[in-house]
Amino acid sequence: MILMHRLSFILTLFAALSSSTLRAEDKPKVAPKPTQAELDATAAIKKAGGSVTQLAQDDNRWDVSFHLAEGKMGDDQIATVKPLANVIHELNLGKTEVTDKGLEHIKGFKSLVKLNLKETKITDAGLAQLTGLANLEYLNIYGTAVTDAGLKSLAGLKKLKKLYVWQTKVTEEGQARFKAANTTAQLIPDIALEKQRAEIEAKLKAESEARAKVEEVKKKEEEAKKKAEEEAKKKAAEEAKKKADEAKKPDEAKKPDEGKKKAEEGKKEEKKN
Repeated sequence: MILMHRLSFILTLFAALSSSTLRAEDKPKVAPKPTQAELDATAAIKKAGGSVTQLAQDDNRWDVSFHLAEGKMGDDQIATVKPLANVIHELNLGKTEVTDKGLEHIKGFKSLVKLNLKETKITDAGLAQLTGLANLEYLNIYGTAVTDAGLKSLAGLKKLKKLYVWQTKVTEEGQARFKAANTTAQLIPDIALEKQRAEIEAKLKAESEARAKVEEVKKKEEEAKKKAEEEAKKKAAEEAKKKADEAKKPDEAKKPDEGKKKAEEGKKEEKKN
C-alpha cells in the first residue's frame, strides 16, 4: 500500500515537472532589453528625422533609415547612429547628403548586414572606410561617383552577396577584377553578363527574323504556286469548253441541210402521187 502511494506521488511529481518544462519551452523568446545608450540613440535618431525599428521580438538588432527624413540629412545626423554599432542590422542613407566624412561614423559597425548609399555624395574614399564591415551582405551605391578603385576596396568583404552599381563609374574591367577577388558577391548589373545576354538576345532576334523571312518567302512561293495551278485549271477549262463548242458547230451546220433534204423528198413524193 505504501509502495503504491509512493509510486503515485513520483508519477504526479514527474508530470508536474514535465508540464513546467514544456511551458517554459513554449514561451516566446524575447530579445534582451536595449541599454540606456541604445535607447538614447534611438531617440536621437528619431529627433534627427530618421526611423528606428527593432528587427524582431526575439532579435535586439535595429533597422535605421534616414531615406524618407525631412530636412537636411548629412554627416552630423549620421553620427547619432554610432551607439548602435553592435546592434544595427540595416542602415538606409539613400538620397541623403551624406559624404565620405559621414561614413567615418559607421566604419566599425561589425553587426551591419545591409547598407544603402544610393544617390549620395560618396566617392571611392568613402568606400575605403567600409572595409571593416565584416558581416555586410547588401550594399547599394547606385547613382554615386564610385569608380573601379572604390570597388577594389570592397573586394575583401567576403560575406557580401549583392552589390548594386547602377549609374556609377565602374567599368567592365573593374568588375572583372572585383569578381576575381570576391567570388561570393553578385554585381548588379554585371556588365559582362549584360553584354553577353544582349549578344544572345540579338542573335536570337536575328535568327527569329531570318526564320520569319524564310517563312514569308515560302508562303509567297506557295501562294504563287496555288495561283498558277488555279490559272492553269481555268485555262484548261476554257480550252475544253472552246473545243466542245467547236465540235458542236458541224452538227449544227448539218441540221439545216437535213431539213432541206427532207422537204425536197416530201415534194417529190407529192408529185408522184
